[in-house]
Amino acid sequence: MKIHPELIVCEHCDSVCRRLALVQGEVARCELCGVVLYRADRLNIEQSLALTVAAAIVFMFANTYPVVRISLHGLHNEATLWQSVAALAHGEAAPMAVAAALSVIVVPLLQIMLLGWVLVFSWTGRRAPAFTSVMKTLSALRPWSMVEVCLLGVLVAIIKLSTYLDVVAGVGAWATAALTALITVIANRDTHWLWELAEDRPA
Repeated sequence: MKIHPELIVCEHCDSVCRRLALVQGEVARCELCGVVLYRADRLNIEQSLALTVAAAIVFMFANTYPVVRISLHGLHNEATLWQSVAALAHGEAAPMAVAAALSVIVVPLLQIMLLGWVLVFSWTGRRAPAFTSVMKTLSALRPWSMVEVCLLGVLVAIIKLSTYLDVVAGVGAWATAALTALITVIANRDTHWLWELAEDRPA
């Protein structure tokens, strides 16, 4: 099989475009559909790995500490993301619990783990085992990561409930906000540079 690193295939219309060298701030778009193919402003390995480790730490905080704390007449109640998903699992809302668990907990965790796997090996000068499969999985998972939707839901719930109860955003809510930013930076950015980097790395 011949490899053509000078070419790139658009993920949206499958047209083949010639890869061009970009300077800082430039964006390459598909000639046919106009979608962004890749960008010049990307993080290096050390920066990406550091942000991935930070995302893993924040993920643990977001799933361990309460998202909200509700108080009423001296009574208090708290709920983590896991407890919120578990509460949905009872009754007719069970399918929503599965979707919520996948999009808010499982998929972001897989994104962090798989990206960390690739970056650790790249940092040591090697291509990660199963690199192609991992990168394809990362690309397939991208649309299913919805941490930002979860954060929006938490904010709406806090605003709505604050009318009737004393509601305070917990550590989990702040961690979810930080995780939203980190996931956007590390997992939802262009990853073509990792493919280019892997071409120069021994297996």
